[in-house]
Amino acid sequence: MDALPSHAISEAAAIEPGVRIHKLAVVDPAARLGMNVQVGPFCTVGPDVEIEDGARLISHVVVDGHTRIGADAVLYPHCTVGMAPQDLKYRGEPTRTELGARSQVREHVTIHRGTATGRGITRIGTDCMLMAVSHVAHDCIVGNGVIVANNAVMGGHVSIGDNAVIGGAAAIHQFVRIGRGAMIGGVSGVEADVIPFGTVLGNRARLTSLNIIGLRRRGFNREQISRLRAAFALMFRGAGIFAQRVDQARALYAEDALVAEILAFMAAPSKRGLIRAAGAGVEHDEG
Repeated sequence: MDALPSHAISEAAAIEPGVRIHKLAVVDPAARLGMNVQVGPFCTVGPDVEIEDGARLISHVVVDGHTRIGADAVLYPHCTVGMAPQDLKYRGEPTRTELGARSQVREHVTIHRGTATGRGITRIGTDCMLMAVSHVAHDCIVGNGVIVANNAVMGGHVSIGDNAVIGGAAAIHQFVRIGRGAMIGGVSGVEADVIPFGTVLGNRARLTSLNIIGLRRRGFNREQISRLRAAFALMFRGAGIFAQRVDQARALYAEDALVAEILAFMAAPSKRGLIRAAGAGVEHDEG
């Protein structure tokens, strides 16, 4: 990489040791770059951007707005981070975007800043992989270790828990919550909340099972998974009124941490309701 000319380095603020900026990149002098940051050709970095140690912008990357790029993150060609949201109510307020350490943003991904009427921030956690042409809309919160496959898109205000996997070409409705460790099947239309560790599939998506493979990969043992399976079967496969089955599961398994996490997720406020098993439809909050 051709380094930034010495006269340009002297004009830039907060340039740390080891920074390499290609001569064809445009980095605003007010941007803050940590140690060993690399900015490749044809990248554009705005004045309110902070890029932490070791992060790399490969080429043709745009980072704008009040945006923080975490340490050792990698941004691939033609992705954009921190651009204005696709929200007609947005009036240029100084809202934020954050990308966590070691996360990878692949080609043509778009991540938009938050809105003043929403959370005010779009945040992506550490160790995430956003594959090519995926979209993270304004005010979304994406946890740590999340994988978003190619062409998956999410509307505004979506929340995704740690270690969830979003399949290719999935579409997630605005305000949907996706629990920790959930799996969204490819080409699924997700219009309501997905319980932690659940797997949903289809258009419109329905709850099909637990993400057993994901649970095993995360180190949960056979006994934990067995209890979770039993509680899942009671709540989502049993006969009778759903609310009563949930109460039974709470009475039987409330001391189990994984089951308690699902129960707490279902009890939390929701704007979209809850995805249930095939044939059961969506459970909406009557409150």
